[in-house]
Amino acid sequence: MMRAASFFCSVIAVSGMFFLFTKVTIMTANAHQNDTTRTGSSAVRLTVVYDNNPMTAGLQTAWGFACVIEAGKTKALFDTGGDGVVLLENMRKLAIAPADIDLVVLSHPHGDHTGGLSDILRIHPRLPVYFPRSFPRSFSEEIKTAGATPVAVTSFAEIQPGIFTLGEFRGAIPEQPLAIRTPRGLVIVTGCAHPGIVRILARAREVFGKEPVHLVMGGFHLVHASRKEILEIVDGFRELGVHSVAPCHCTSDTARLMFSEAYGKNYRAIGVGATIEIRSSERHNNK
Repeated sequence: MMRAASFFCSVIAVSGMFFLFTKVTIMTANAHQNDTTRTGSSAVRLTVVYDNNPMTAGLQTAWGFACVIEAGKTKALFDTGGDGVVLLENMRKLAIAPADIDLVVLSHPHGDHTGGLSDILRIHPRLPVYFPRSFPRSFSEEIKTAGATPVAVTSFAEIQPGIFTLGEFRGAIPEQPLAIRTPRGLVIVTGCAHPGIVRILARAREVFGKEPVHLVMGGFHLVHASRKEILEIVDGFRELGVHSVAPCHCTSDTARLMFSEAYGKNYRAIGVGATIEIRSSERHNNK
């Protein structure tokens, strides 16, 4: 059985060694363009189950990120935080059963996003686990040993109805973000956005065309960014038509404040335990 320590605390760059373990239906941007001009009809609920920002009394904070996405009949766990004990306890207090998770999506191989995976698979092993193709082969082998199905991702694909991987973004730290179709437009969820949050949003615009981006949520990786750089990123969000933002994890307090000032009532303060439900009339709960 895997141990949390066996998941990656630092990026390991290996090339030319990986392959797709389970077939994923891959759609090019142009081929999918005509199918992405509508919004989803079902409500989408996002619950932060692991974060270093406090929000809900009684839940534990720790450096890292994990979010449960409920879209239609699918319940996906995006990232797993850094500590499986903290993750499972927070999920228990939020009444989210690991056995109800349908799939796991990992953004990138840092330990604060993959560390809880072994504990999830110990309880609910027969899950597909989606991760960027650049993860080391040993990662896939450990997933298979646990009884789960590794799915290496390279390109844009609809992995469940209304849930899309934007594909693997190459760079010093490769990463995959998610896009979820909602009744009010797209929600983009990022783990750390190491390849650049504006670059990720530009890719979403490329593949989804005129479909609006309603919300961008997750880590924006702005801990070391200057105020000038943050302002340029905020301007990039505006230029790409982003309606609402919910930054957390590695975004930094300074950047969160600047996004709050720029977005006003369309800024969503989130941390562990925060939920955002998107339907024709959006609800945001901090318990």
